[in-house]
Amino acid sequence: MSLEDKVGQLFVMHVYGHTATDPDQADVDTNLKELGVRDAAELIARYRLGGVIYFGWAHNTRSPHQIAELSEGIQKASPTIPVLISVDQEHGAVARIGAPATLLPGAMALGASGSHEHAREAARIAGTELRALGIRQDHAPDADVNVDPANPVIGIRSFGADPDAVAGFVTAQIEGYRSAGIASAAKHFPGHGDTTDDSHTELPHIHHTREEWDRYDAPPFRAAIAAGVDSVMTAHIVVPALDPSGDPATLSHPILTGILREELGYDGVISTDSLAMRGVRTKYGDDRVAVLALKAGADQLLNPPRPDIAWHAVIEAVRNGELTEERIDASVLRVLRMKARVGLLDQVLEGAPGAPAPHAPTPALSVDATVGTPAHLVAADHIADATTTLLVNTDALLPLSPATHPRVLVVGADPRSPSGTTGPPTTVLAGALNSLGFQAVALPTGTAPDEAAIEKAVADAQGRDAVLVATYNITTHTTTKDNTQAANTALDQTPGPHARAHRATDPGDDTATGQTRLVTALKATGLPVIALAIRNPYDVAHLPPVDAALASYCWTDVELRAAARVIAGRTVPQGRLPVPVRRADDPAQVLYPIGHGLTY
Repeated sequence: MSLEDKVGQLFVMHVYGHTATDPDQADVDTNLKELGVRDAAELIARYRLGGVIYFGWAHNTRSPHQIAELSEGIQKASPTIPVLISVDQEHGAVARIGAPATLLPGAMALGASGSHEHAREAARIAGTELRALGIRQDHAPDADVNVDPANPVIGIRSFGADPDAVAGFVTAQIEGYRSAGIASAAKHFPGHGDTTDDSHTELPHIHHTREEWDRYDAPPFRAAIAAGVDSVMTAHIVVPALDPSGDPATLSHPILTGILREELGYDGVISTDSLAMRGVRTKYGDDRVAVLALKAGADQLLNPPRPDIAWHAVIEAVRNGELTEERIDASVLRVLRMKARVGLLDQVLEGAPGAPAPHAPTPALSVDATVGTPAHLVAADHIADATTTLLVNTDALLPLSPATHPRVLVVGADPRSPSGTTGPPTTVLAGALNSLGFQAVALPTGTAPDEAAIEKAVADAQGRDAVLVATYNITTHTTTKDNTQAANTALDQTPGPHARAHRATDPGDDTATGQTRLVTALKATGLPVIALAIRNPYDVAHLPPVDAALASYCWTDVELRAAARVIAGRTVPQGRLPVPVRRADDPAQVLYPIGHGLTY
């Protein structure tokens, strides 16, 4: 391999278009503007790419058959060393590929199920379908411990707030992906769970001590390494206790080499998070970031915003001696080993690069036999049934019966579908209830309902028997600056006998959100009000006392249908909180601890 070939193996890029050689003209124009090429085939040829990552916004994931054909075209464009095609398909809040592929509960929902077997099976199903689409790596599972309820970037992408519990679920999912022949990636090292900043737009600082890092952040990554994870993805965060230089972890030799490689003993692939994110570009220019990431210990460079600059910068760093070719070789070897583990090099090693395997099924047959099968969809519903968590059930309102409460008004937020193929939530909830014998009507009121929307909801509630409110991150504000201290308390504390009566925000206060005012106004009608948190489960702490409160941990159809079945009593609530719900006015006090969950 030439130096250029080796460097190319370290780059993982996105490219616009639904095919490798004939994308829509708008995608050609965007590729030329952003990447300097027309299509995926040109991108691979120019940079000798080792990897391609798919995104919905890049128009890579229109349908299963289209994805499989795109994957086949990408491999044809790289006749010597196959391309590792990857995707962020965590499920739940992060899903690049939508229906008719199987959509499964996400990490926090799986954490609420308490079942490693469900987590393992979800990863196996996800991986099996990805492999049929020509994708051999999933940038999952998320190994972050969600300490801060106001975390804007992790939240329900985490399995929970207990480090040991998160470690168990991370291990289970790695095992599930491996059983499907898919490479997994634990992220975001050294831990992105305790921040109110989003590294997509700024550079977060994590103020854990080294001892706190060992207790909270390290266990899931230690478990991932012990389970043989294929890749560890870095975080664009500053952790002064681990590296006082102010460099983000992605560019930190003390963190990636000193801790991850030498202290934790990890010798697999280290991948950066996207190098287009603001968090890694605040201190250094695009011509330095890729070189510094490799010097820090990274092997794969994900999505540099200006690939021509990054690629040439790495080559020049080798030629001028800043990087040695031996250092590049070490990373190339790790990448090739990962490709070999998922079967990409089988034909190369057999001496027939690029040739189809004998009697291999065509992509169409593989897709039809694997993706979105009835068995997978049934399994997704079965897993989801174990996740819905019942937090409050005053006077045993639930399960709701169509005989006593037939007419239900469903109001609330309709956030955009993660995959673009599900929802809207209020419509899905109303439809699910109607299929269970209710007469439900949906009225979307948004994430910030104004007075007109609230008045409309109150008016429409007249003549109804109950109201279901879908809440969505009522607030991401946190009043504690030391979330770790609060988490120490939360892991140990049980709620007081009157925890249900506490609320974070007085609805008469100016700080009350539109969603809080909506619930308050609906409660004033005298109708039973059921609150369903369709993203983070912390919403109940920001509401006035409601008759029933549940958490579904996501707003995709599979979770919402499961919540409707619980509300109607078709299934019993089985979920248990994987995070503590704290009082928002006093976060050291816990309303509902880890493990809380009612049943019928």
